[in-house]
Amino acid sequence: MLELFEQLRAFIAQPWPWWVAGPVISVVMFLLLYFGHEFGISENFRIMCAADGADELNDFFKINWKDSQWNLLVALGAVFAGYMASHYFLGPDGDVAHISDATVASLREIGLPLEQGKVPVVPDFVSWSGLFTLKGFLTIAGGGFLVGFGARYAGGCTSGHAISGLSALQLPSLIAVIGFFIGGLFVTYIVLPWLLAL
Repeated sequence: MLELFEQLRAFIAQPWPWWVAGPVISVVMFLLLYFGHEFGISENFRIMCAADGADELNDFFKINWKDSQWNLLVALGAVFAGYMASHYFLGPDGDVAHISDATVASLREIGLPLEQGKVPVVPDFVSWSGLFTLKGFLTIAGGGFLVGFGARYAGGCTSGHAISGLSALQLPSLIAVIGFFIGGLFVTYIVLPWLLAL
């Protein structure tokens, strides 16, 4: 049994090419659309608030949250699967971000210490104690606010728009995805170097 588990672990932990993940995502999206559902992680916050009685405080939460319980299970499954993968399938190096040498060099140039093949070094200001510094507050609280506000203002998160919305050929999702990329480039080339220089 242990040998079978090790074979399964090795099979799951191997690098998977795009032509495996892409069709699997396509099948999942087809099934969701076929059954009249849309996928998105940020929607779970609204569902949880509605389930906890927030509908009595604000009309935004007046939704039939029971119809969206499947989405909560998807989010819970993602957390559970991530834990299982990092602790039982990927081994001690499962949390290493495998990024290109060019990306490592670019991040080093702007002052982010990083080594290829090593666990990425998180800047010291991204911590509980760093929250009380200007860098930490801007990164953690400011970034968290912008992500939450952006997901709500855009009517969904990156997974909702880029995977589900584009699959349904929704023009607002295409506009949102273009905005995500522009925002990502702005943060990478303008905000992050400025933040690291503080």
